[in-house]
Amino acid sequence: MQTGTPQPTPPQLSEILFKNLKVRSIGPAVMGGRVSDIAIDSRNPFVFYVGLATGGLFKSGDNGVSFDPIFDKEAVQSIGAIAVAPSDSDVVWVGTGEANDRNSSEWGNGVYRSTDGGGTWQQAGLKDSRTIARIVVHPAKPEVAYVAASGHLWADGGERGLYKTTDAGKTWKLVLQAQGAAAARTGCGDVVLDPSNPEIIYATLYARQRTPWSFTYGVTATGGADVGGVFKSTDGGASWRKLSGGLPGQTGRIGLAISLSNPRVVMAVVQSDEGGASDINDIHSRRGGVFRSEDGGEKWARTSSINPRSFYFSQIRIDPANDQRVYVLGYALLASDDGGKNFREDLSEKVHPDCHALAIQPGSAPAPKAPKPEDKNKPPKPPFSQRLILGTDGGVYQSFAAGKGWDHLNKIPAGEYYRISLDDTRPFYRIAGGLQDNENWVGPSGTQTKEGIRNSDWTALAGGDGFYVLFDPADRDTFYAESQGGEVHRINLRNGEMRGLRPQPAEGQPSYRFHWNSPLIASRHKPGVIYLAGNRVFRLTDRAEHYTLISPDLTYNDPARTTATGSGAENFGVIYSLVESPVRPGMLWAGSDDGRLWVTANEGGNWTELTANLPEP
Repeated sequence: MQTGTPQPTPPQLSEILFKNLKVRSIGPAVMGGRVSDIAIDSRNPFVFYVGLATGGLFKSGDNGVSFDPIFDKEAVQSIGAIAVAPSDSDVVWVGTGEANDRNSSEWGNGVYRSTDGGGTWQQAGLKDSRTIARIVVHPAKPEVAYVAASGHLWADGGERGLYKTTDAGKTWKLVLQAQGAAAARTGCGDVVLDPSNPEIIYATLYARQRTPWSFTYGVTATGGADVGGVFKSTDGGASWRKLSGGLPGQTGRIGLAISLSNPRVVMAVVQSDEGGASDINDIHSRRGGVFRSEDGGEKWARTSSINPRSFYFSQIRIDPANDQRVYVLGYALLASDDGGKNFREDLSEKVHPDCHALAIQPGSAPAPKAPKPEDKNKPPKPPFSQRLILGTDGGVYQSFAAGKGWDHLNKIPAGEYYRISLDDTRPFYRIAGGLQDNENWVGPSGTQTKEGIRNSDWTALAGGDGFYVLFDPADRDTFYAESQGGEVHRINLRNGEMRGLRPQPAEGQPSYRFHWNSPLIASRHKPGVIYLAGNRVFRLTDRAEHYTLISPDLTYNDPARTTATGSGAENFGVIYSLVESPVRPGMLWAGSDDGRLWVTANEGGNWTELTANLPEP
């Protein structure tokens, strides 16, 4: 009997094989990631801090020329709020857990405090707050702080409401919370101190909860109890009263701002479902919007219906030098020069959309100009603060012209990749993948130039949020990339051709459901075959021009969980994981987000459910 040459035994993977491998940054560095908060050191404005939704905390000591990560050794990397103590800028407070309530928002483990400008950190309590929307520090006492704890996004309970510490976080007192059963889902959404009297505090209560198939807020989250709104204390949080005087009811998320130059002016951007809710693309509210009080919150006037996508934004700022200049953050940065009556978005040119954080440097307004002869009897118009630092889904921007001439400070490695894939190009293989709200990209693992990998070595492959990217096996310039909701497209980098290829049912047939991040895989056994998963599995061929359904609906298709509207992030009853056997052609495994597991051995000819064989969770 003739035998073949014995095959060498592959080495066992062990720690020693990876010991000398070093992580290196290869890009792309043309974008940042989602920014959640920004804080400027009031004593040295060259110093500022940037908090990221999932990437930790960065500090610049040179006006944004460079940034250093200062939170990497801590247990969590999701930042919700930053505050620099006004009386001692070495004292920095950080609240962990992003407060923007996306499905992708990560949670935190409470409050951290540094007494050396972020060099070292101490955990300072509220470990079960999960999400912190704002921290404000007493102007003269760096050990006194208020924390707006939004609480668990996905579950009841935990530490929720407005907390106060007078001993640098050793102990905390819950000074404002919802009453009754509604407290389990209601937290504090924002808090501001009166700059002329720190005993005067304004805060908001906000109820919300997510499931994989829904997002509820306000009275819907609390079973009808209207517990949200704006509250005021005049005794350092010892007692509170709910403000009305023109504010609507049935509120959701509310953002607050108080004027530094005129503390009687308080403003709020208010989500309200009185009169009905608004579509995701409608930046106007029927009864909510921008409200302004000029008497410390006693009476409020609705100045504008502007209120973009409340759960994701709800941020408002008043220029510290001029209470007529007001900013509302949303898909764009909206600016008003008449106290919030009219807004424009011309300051958002060349700025990445989805604005979450804005820091304005006090004292950066120029001196008033001498009036013209014809205006000598008119009071001079107060100038605007010139230095703004803006945080978006695309990173950090800085302006020294009151929102004009933005400089993109793309020096923080904060891109948020959902998925990556590799090819076998030589001598340097390529990496392709998609990022949160920053498209799909492809770039090399190395170059033969002395500069190494540069931004110019990376190429955008289009998309909104980016996810899976596949390489065409026959044409190195062709890629199959994906955006949210199964939006697959083919792009050719040689000629610029791009074609949308998402499967669509015939008119009158049930619609297909796709996950936010739908599985898209290339067959390793049949070059040119691509599998895409929604609630069913699709086989794409001929450069994805044609598709065949190769499965029935593999989910439970619960009608109570498959009707959410919006961005598609709440799409449920879909296949979340799809893999092809590396050794057996035609064998596919599919797992759904509602807990079903399937396998086919003949490329979808028939499917066997294995759910009953899974262990109990």
